[in-house]
Amino acid sequence: MALRREPTARQLRLATELRRLRDAAGLAAREAAALLGVSPVQISHIESALAGVSEERLRRLAANYSCSNVELIDALVSMASERARGWWEDYRGLLPAAYLDLAELEHHAKFRKDVAVIHVPGLFQTEDYARALFAYMNPEFPDSEVEHRVSHRMRRKIVIECPDPIPYDTVIHEAALRIKVAGRAATRAQLTRILEMSDADHVTVRVIPFALDDFAGAGSTMVHLGGPVPRLDTVVRDAPHGTALLDSEAQLEHFRKLFHRVSERSLAPDQSRDLIHELIKEL
Repeated sequence: MALRREPTARQLRLATELRRLRDAAGLAAREAAALLGVSPVQISHIESALAGVSEERLRRLAANYSCSNVELIDALVSMASERARGWWEDYRGLLPAAYLDLAELEHHAKFRKDVAVIHVPGLFQTEDYARALFAYMNPEFPDSEVEHRVSHRMRRKIVIECPDPIPYDTVIHEAALRIKVAGRAATRAQLTRILEMSDADHVTVRVIPFALDDFAGAGSTMVHLGGPVPRLDTVVRDAPHGTALLDSEAQLEHFRKLFHRVSERSLAPDQSRDLIHELIKEL
């Protein structure tokens, strides 16, 4: 079977988890290969996501690694068995791989939690807001490039707008609500959109007001996507070099606690809606 040229983030995560299991078992790659009856090169290819792994081999590896976490093993088997192409594949070759990876991670997520400080969260953005944002950030892009990004962002909303949406809990700083990314009328429409979504049973919106004292969490911007088991959660953060996907146990625990702290300091959902209503009146 031909090796993959560009593994997706989800394929890389599966490979990473298999390597972590082997490391936890204290086995070298050659030892794992011998137990499985394959060459060390095959283990290397599996652990770098250049090659897939069958359910039978994955379960044998987990047994060889003395992993007794049945829920984790079943989740990894599900990841390894995926064959269907998602809607995001329509954008392969049109957008950077990171855009596709995020959409795929959201598609499989059990929940999403955000902290947004400067911009409205992507899943809430209107077309006008997203278009103004992409056009400003990439002034050299032709209109077609901007429209691909806008279209992709609008399609990502399916995870919270479909008949079986994921729970979505977001904390938004007042700064993100006040900045007129796309002008006064578009800002009003954007705030109205957030209010409409906040009424949904699966959506919780909290606002961090400017008036909050002793808030040092402005650098807490993040997206936390829930996996089938907590170990398979992923935190997404924007970084100077691009999007960073964080998934070590220490990193995940840090951002769980960080979200909890920021969420605790923010306004309650009803108070948050009241503040957004006031902002709309000001426009």
